[in-house]
Amino acid sequence: MNPIEWADPSILYGLALVPLMVWWRRHRSREPAMTYSTLGLIHAVRATRRQRLRPWFELAPMIVWSLLVVAMARPRETHVGSQVTAEGIDIVLALDISRSMMIEDMSGRNRLDAAKDVAERFVRGRTSDRVGLVVFAGRSFTQCPLTVDYDILIQLIRDVRIGMVEDGTAIGMGLVNSINRLRESQAKSKVIVLLTDGQNNRGEIDPLTAADIARALGIRVYTIGAGKDGFARIPVDDPFFGRQYVSAEVKIDEPTLTSIAETTGGQFFRATSQKMLEEIYDRIGRLEKTKIDVHTYVRYRELYPYLVLPALLLLVLYEVLRRTYFFTLP
Repeated sequence: MNPIEWADPSILYGLALVPLMVWWRRHRSREPAMTYSTLGLIHAVRATRRQRLRPWFELAPMIVWSLLVVAMARPRETHVGSQVTAEGIDIVLALDISRSMMIEDMSGRNRLDAAKDVAERFVRGRTSDRVGLVVFAGRSFTQCPLTVDYDILIQLIRDVRIGMVEDGTAIGMGLVNSINRLRESQAKSKVIVLLTDGQNNRGEIDPLTAADIARALGIRVYTIGAGKDGFARIPVDDPFFGRQYVSAEVKIDEPTLTSIAETTGGQFFRATSQKMLEEIYDRIGRLEKTKIDVHTYVRYRELYPYLVLPALLLLVLYEVLRRTYFFTLP
Protein backbone atom coordinates (compact mmCIF):
# COMPACT_ATOMS: atom_id res chain seq x y z
CA MET A 1 0.00 0.00 0.00
CA ASN A 2 1.33 3.41 -0.97
CA PRO A 3 1.82 5.94 1.87
CA ILE A 4 -0.58 8.85 2.44
CA GLU A 5 0.68 12.35 3.11
CA TRP A 6 -0.93 15.77 3.58
CA ALA A 7 -0.26 18.79 1.36
CA ASP A 8 -1.30 21.24 4.13
CA PRO A 9 -1.59 19.37 7.46
CA SER A 10 -2.06 22.59 9.51
CA ILE A 11 -5.66 22.81 8.27
CA LEU A 12 -6.44 19.67 10.27
CA TYR A 13 -6.49 21.86 13.40
CA GLY A 14 -9.98 22.83 12.18
CA LEU A 15 -11.18 19.46 13.49
CA ALA A 16 -10.80 20.89 16.98
CA LEU A 17 -14.04 22.81 16.38
CA VAL A 18 -16.05 19.59 16.24
CA PRO A 19 -16.14 19.04 20.05
CA LEU A 20 -17.15 22.71 20.45
CA MET A 21 -20.00 22.21 17.99
CA VAL A 22 -21.18 19.16 19.96
CA TRP A 23 -21.03 21.09 23.25
CA TRP A 24 -22.88 24.08 21.78
CA ARG A 25 -25.71 21.93 20.40
CA ARG A 26 -26.18 20.24 23.77
CA HIS A 27 -26.08 23.34 25.90
CA ARG A 28 -27.63 26.06 23.74
CA SER A 29 -30.68 27.71 25.36
CA ARG A 30 -33.91 27.50 23.52
CA GLU A 31 -36.89 29.68 24.43
CA PRO A 32 -40.14 27.67 24.70
CA ALA A 33 -42.62 28.38 21.92
CA MET A 34 -45.62 27.49 24.12
CA THR A 35 -46.21 27.35 27.88
CA TYR A 36 -47.82 24.31 29.56
CA SER A 37 -48.93 23.90 33.16
CA THR A 38 -47.52 20.40 33.33
CA LEU A 39 -45.47 18.09 31.05
CA GLY A 40 -46.46 14.87 32.79
CA LEU A 41 -48.69 13.66 30.01
CA ILE A 42 -46.06 14.45 27.37
CA HIS A 43 -43.38 12.47 29.22
CA ALA A 44 -45.65 9.46 29.21
CA VAL A 45 -45.89 9.47 25.41
CA ARG A 46 -43.38 7.19 23.62
CA ALA A 47 -40.86 8.90 21.36
CA THR A 48 -41.58 8.70 17.64
CA ARG A 49 -39.08 7.41 15.10
CA ARG A 50 -38.40 10.97 13.97
CA GLN A 51 -37.54 11.95 17.55
CA ARG A 52 -35.21 8.95 17.91
CA LEU A 53 -33.44 9.82 14.67
CA ARG A 54 -33.05 13.51 15.40
CA PRO A 55 -29.81 13.20 17.49
CA TRP A 56 -28.18 11.39 14.58
CA PHE A 57 -29.59 13.92 12.15
CA GLU A 58 -28.00 16.75 14.13
CA LEU A 59 -24.57 15.14 13.74
CA ALA A 60 -24.70 15.74 9.97
CA PRO A 61 -23.26 19.31 10.06
CA MET A 62 -20.33 18.12 12.15
CA ILE A 63 -19.64 15.25 9.74
CA VAL A 64 -19.81 17.66 6.80
CA TRP A 65 -17.41 20.03 8.54
CA SER A 66 -14.98 17.20 9.33
CA LEU A 67 -15.01 15.93 5.76
CA LEU A 68 -14.39 19.42 4.35
CA VAL A 69 -11.54 20.13 6.78
CA VAL A 70 -9.81 16.87 5.88
CA ALA A 71 -10.38 17.56 2.17
CA MET A 72 -8.85 21.06 2.45
CA ALA A 73 -5.75 19.49 4.03
CA ARG A 74 -5.43 17.64 0.71
CA PRO A 75 -4.61 14.03 1.53
CA ARG A 76 -2.74 12.40 -1.33
CA GLU A 77 -1.33 9.02 -2.12
CA THR A 78 2.36 9.05 -3.00
CA HIS A 79 3.92 6.86 -5.67
CA VAL A 80 7.71 6.90 -5.45
CA GLY A 81 9.57 5.48 -8.43
CA SER A 82 12.96 5.63 -10.05
CA GLN A 83 14.30 5.56 -13.55
CA VAL A 84 17.56 3.68 -13.90
CA THR A 85 19.90 4.36 -16.79
CA ALA A 86 22.70 1.83 -17.00
CA GLU A 87 25.76 2.03 -19.21
CA GLY A 88 26.37 -1.70 -19.57
CA ILE A 89 29.60 -3.56 -20.17
CA ASP A 90 30.05 -6.55 -22.47
CA ILE A 91 32.19 -9.23 -20.83
CA VAL A 92 33.36 -12.59 -22.16
CA LEU A 93 34.71 -15.17 -19.74
CA ALA A 94 37.29 -17.35 -21.50
CA LEU A 95 37.89 -20.56 -19.53
CA ASP A 96 40.60 -23.17 -20.02
CA ILE A 97 39.18 -26.72 -19.87
CA SER A 98 42.35 -28.66 -20.64
CA ARG A 99 43.07 -31.82 -18.62
CA SER A 100 45.56 -30.03 -16.37
CA MET A 101 42.59 -28.09 -14.93
CA MET A 102 41.80 -31.33 -13.03
CA ILE A 103 44.79 -30.75 -10.72
CA GLU A 104 43.52 -30.45 -7.15
CA ASP A 105 45.60 -27.57 -5.81
CA MET A 106 42.95 -24.87 -5.32
CA SER A 107 42.18 -25.16 -1.62
CA GLY A 108 41.61 -28.91 -1.96
CA ARG A 109 39.51 -28.58 -5.12
CA ASN A 110 40.47 -28.98 -8.74
CA ARG A 111 41.18 -25.87 -10.75
CA LEU A 112 38.15 -26.15 -13.02
CA ASP A 113 35.58 -26.51 -10.22
CA ALA A 114 37.10 -23.57 -8.35
CA ALA A 115 37.10 -21.45 -11.53
CA LYS A 116 33.47 -22.36 -12.30
CA ASP A 117 32.31 -21.44 -8.78
CA VAL A 118 34.10 -18.10 -8.88
CA ALA A 119 32.79 -17.35 -12.40
CA GLU A 120 29.24 -18.08 -11.23
CA ARG A 121 29.71 -15.71 -8.28
CA PHE A 122 31.07 -13.06 -10.64
CA VAL A 123 28.04 -13.36 -12.94
CA ARG A 124 25.61 -13.05 -10.02
CA GLY A 125 27.30 -9.77 -9.10
CA ARG A 126 26.51 -8.14 -12.45
CA THR A 127 23.37 -6.07 -12.97
CA SER A 128 22.87 -4.87 -16.54
CA ASP A 129 25.99 -6.18 -18.27
CA ARG A 130 25.94 -8.72 -21.06
CA VAL A 131 28.16 -11.68 -20.22
CA GLY A 132 29.22 -14.59 -22.42
CA LEU A 133 31.28 -17.76 -21.96
CA VAL A 134 33.98 -19.20 -24.23
CA VAL A 135 35.83 -22.42 -23.38
CA PHE A 136 39.03 -23.73 -24.90
CA ALA A 137 41.42 -26.68 -24.75
CA GLY A 138 42.86 -28.04 -28.02
CA ARG A 139 40.13 -26.05 -29.78
CA SER A 140 37.74 -23.32 -28.71
CA PHE A 141 34.00 -22.84 -28.91
CA THR A 142 31.32 -20.55 -27.52
CA GLN A 143 29.47 -22.11 -24.60
CA CYS A 144 27.14 -19.10 -24.23
CA PRO A 145 26.89 -15.92 -26.35
CA LEU A 146 26.56 -12.51 -24.71
CA THR A 147 23.39 -12.43 -22.64
CA VAL A 148 21.70 -10.76 -19.68
CA ASP A 149 19.87 -13.99 -18.82
CA TYR A 150 22.20 -14.82 -15.97
CA ASP A 151 20.26 -17.92 -14.91
CA ILE A 152 20.87 -19.61 -18.25
CA LEU A 153 24.51 -18.50 -18.28
CA ILE A 154 25.09 -19.90 -14.78
CA GLN A 155 23.57 -23.23 -15.82
CA LEU A 156 25.89 -23.36 -18.84
CA ILE A 157 28.86 -22.58 -16.59
CA ARG A 158 27.89 -25.52 -14.39
CA ASP A 159 27.67 -27.78 -17.46
CA VAL A 160 31.30 -27.15 -18.44
CA ARG A 161 33.50 -30.23 -18.02
CA ILE A 162 36.84 -31.64 -19.06
CA GLY A 163 36.71 -33.57 -22.34
CA MET A 164 34.17 -31.37 -24.14
CA VAL A 165 36.89 -30.83 -26.78
CA GLU A 166 40.20 -32.50 -27.53
CA ASP A 167 42.94 -31.84 -25.03
CA GLY A 168 45.56 -29.11 -25.36
CA THR A 169 45.86 -25.41 -24.53
CA ALA A 170 44.97 -23.14 -27.45
CA ILE A 171 45.12 -19.78 -25.66
CA GLY A 172 45.30 -17.84 -28.93
CA MET A 173 42.18 -19.56 -30.31
CA GLY A 174 40.28 -19.00 -27.06
CA LEU A 175 41.19 -15.33 -27.17
CA VAL A 176 40.23 -14.91 -30.85
CA ASN A 177 36.90 -16.67 -30.27
CA SER A 178 36.21 -14.29 -27.39
CA ILE A 179 37.13 -11.31 -29.58
CA ASN A 180 34.64 -12.49 -32.20
CA ARG A 181 31.89 -12.42 -29.55
CA LEU A 182 32.70 -8.74 -28.91
CA ARG A 183 33.54 -7.59 -32.42
CA GLU A 184 30.05 -6.22 -33.18
CA SER A 185 29.46 -4.94 -29.65
CA GLN A 186 28.33 -1.32 -29.26
CA ALA A 187 29.10 -1.25 -25.53
CA LYS A 188 31.38 1.52 -24.30
CA SER A 189 33.47 -1.04 -22.46
CA LYS A 190 34.38 -4.47 -23.89
CA VAL A 191 36.25 -6.91 -21.65
CA ILE A 192 37.66 -10.44 -21.79
CA VAL A 193 38.60 -12.33 -18.63
CA LEU A 194 40.86 -15.20 -19.71
CA LEU A 195 41.76 -17.92 -17.21
CA THR A 196 44.31 -20.63 -18.00
CA ASP A 197 46.79 -22.86 -16.17
CA GLY A 198 49.27 -23.64 -18.93
CA GLN A 199 51.15 -22.59 -22.03
CA ASN A 200 49.85 -22.16 -25.54
CA ASN A 201 50.56 -25.41 -27.42
CA ARG A 202 47.71 -25.73 -29.92
CA GLY A 203 45.85 -23.61 -32.45
CA GLU A 204 46.69 -21.60 -35.54
CA ILE A 205 46.82 -18.17 -33.89
CA ASP A 206 49.54 -16.96 -31.58
CA PRO A 207 48.23 -15.39 -28.31
CA LEU A 208 50.20 -12.16 -28.86
CA THR A 209 48.72 -11.78 -32.35
CA ALA A 210 45.26 -12.20 -30.84
CA ALA A 211 46.16 -9.53 -28.26
CA ASP A 212 47.00 -7.08 -31.07
CA ILE A 213 43.58 -7.76 -32.62
CA ALA A 214 41.89 -7.12 -29.28
CA ARG A 215 43.73 -3.83 -28.86
CA ALA A 216 42.72 -2.73 -32.39
CA LEU A 217 39.05 -3.37 -31.52
CA GLY A 218 39.24 -1.58 -28.16
CA ILE A 219 38.88 -4.77 -26.13
CA ARG A 220 40.58 -4.96 -22.74
CA VAL A 221 41.86 -8.39 -21.62
CA TYR A 222 42.42 -9.46 -18.02
CA THR A 223 44.49 -12.65 -17.80
CA ILE A 224 44.56 -15.04 -14.84
CA GLY A 225 47.11 -17.81 -14.25
CA ALA A 226 45.45 -20.44 -12.05
CA GLY A 227 47.39 -22.97 -9.99
CA LYS A 228 50.99 -23.62 -9.00
CA ASP A 229 53.98 -24.33 -11.21
CA GLY A 230 55.94 -27.57 -11.03
CA PHE A 231 55.10 -31.25 -10.94
CA ALA A 232 51.54 -32.11 -10.06
CA ARG A 233 49.36 -35.22 -9.92
CA ILE A 234 46.61 -35.21 -12.54
CA PRO A 235 43.67 -37.58 -11.98
CA VAL A 236 42.86 -39.99 -14.81
CA ASP A 237 39.75 -42.19 -14.80
CA ASP A 238 40.63 -45.70 -15.95
CA PRO A 239 37.70 -47.94 -16.99
CA PHE A 240 39.31 -50.97 -15.27
CA PHE A 241 41.23 -49.58 -12.30
CA GLY A 242 39.15 -46.50 -11.54
CA ARG A 243 40.71 -43.16 -10.81
CA GLN A 244 44.48 -43.10 -11.10
CA TYR A 245 46.91 -40.20 -10.71
CA VAL A 246 49.74 -39.47 -13.11
CA SER A 247 52.54 -37.01 -12.51
CA ALA A 248 53.15 -34.21 -15.00
CA GLU A 249 55.01 -30.90 -15.08
CA VAL A 250 52.79 -27.85 -15.31
CA LYS A 251 54.06 -24.38 -16.03
CA ILE A 252 52.04 -21.22 -16.51
CA ASP A 253 53.31 -18.89 -19.23
CA GLU A 254 53.31 -15.72 -17.12
CA PRO A 255 55.31 -13.60 -19.63
CA THR A 256 52.79 -14.25 -22.42
CA LEU A 257 49.76 -13.67 -20.18
CA THR A 258 51.33 -10.46 -18.86
CA SER A 259 52.06 -9.25 -22.39
CA ILE A 260 48.47 -9.95 -23.49
CA ALA A 261 47.13 -7.91 -20.58
CA GLU A 262 49.53 -5.00 -21.04
CA THR A 263 48.96 -4.86 -24.81
CA THR A 264 45.20 -4.47 -24.35
CA GLY A 265 45.23 -2.22 -21.29
CA GLY A 266 44.24 -4.95 -18.85
CA GLN A 267 46.08 -6.65 -15.99
CA PHE A 268 47.62 -10.03 -15.26
CA PHE A 269 46.78 -11.87 -12.02
CA ARG A 270 48.11 -15.03 -10.43
CA ALA A 271 45.87 -17.25 -8.28
CA THR A 272 47.15 -20.22 -6.31
CA SER A 273 44.01 -20.75 -4.20
CA GLN A 274 40.26 -20.35 -4.61
CA LYS A 275 40.26 -17.43 -2.18
CA MET A 276 42.84 -15.61 -4.31
CA LEU A 277 40.75 -16.34 -7.38
CA GLU A 278 37.67 -14.85 -5.71
CA GLU A 279 39.62 -11.74 -4.78
CA ILE A 280 40.87 -11.36 -8.36
CA TYR A 281 37.37 -11.58 -9.84
CA ASP A 282 36.11 -9.12 -7.22
CA ARG A 283 38.89 -6.72 -8.19
CA ILE A 284 38.06 -7.05 -11.88
CA GLY A 285 34.41 -6.46 -10.99
CA ARG A 286 35.35 -3.21 -9.26
CA LEU A 287 37.55 -2.12 -12.16
CA GLU A 288 34.80 -2.86 -14.67
CA LYS A 289 31.90 -1.36 -12.77
CA THR A 290 28.73 -0.49 -14.63
CA LYS A 291 27.80 3.19 -14.58
CA ILE A 292 24.25 3.54 -13.29
CA ASP A 293 22.29 6.81 -13.07
CA VAL A 294 19.19 6.72 -10.88
CA HIS A 295 16.53 9.45 -11.20
CA THR A 296 13.91 9.35 -8.44
CA TYR A 297 10.47 10.83 -9.00
CA VAL A 298 7.31 11.14 -6.89
CA ARG A 299 3.78 11.13 -8.26
CA TYR A 300 0.73 12.13 -6.24
CA ARG A 301 -2.87 11.00 -6.48
CA GLU A 302 -5.18 13.57 -4.86
CA LEU A 303 -7.77 12.03 -2.55
CA TYR A 304 -9.79 15.11 -1.58
CA PRO A 305 -12.49 14.52 -4.27
CA TYR A 306 -13.43 11.34 -2.38
CA LEU A 307 -14.22 13.53 0.65
CA VAL A 308 -15.74 16.64 -0.96
CA LEU A 309 -18.41 14.77 -2.91
CA PRO A 310 -19.82 12.85 0.12
CA ALA A 311 -19.72 16.10 2.15
CA LEU A 312 -21.76 18.00 -0.46
CA LEU A 313 -24.27 15.15 -0.84
CA LEU A 314 -24.67 14.93 2.93
CA LEU A 315 -25.13 18.72 3.17
CA VAL A 316 -27.86 18.69 0.49
CA LEU A 317 -29.58 15.76 2.20
CA TYR A 318 -29.38 17.54 5.55
CA GLU A 319 -31.03 20.70 4.17
CA VAL A 320 -33.79 18.72 2.45
CA LEU A 321 -34.60 16.73 5.61
CA ARG A 322 -34.38 19.83 7.79
CA ARG A 323 -37.09 21.52 5.74
CA THR A 324 -39.28 18.43 5.39
CA TYR A 325 -39.09 15.39 7.62
CA PHE A 326 -37.36 17.10 10.57
CA PHE A 327 -39.11 20.44 10.13
CA THR A 328 -40.09 22.02 13.46
CA LEU A 329 -42.08 25.09 14.34
CA PRO A 330 -40.21 27.90 16.09
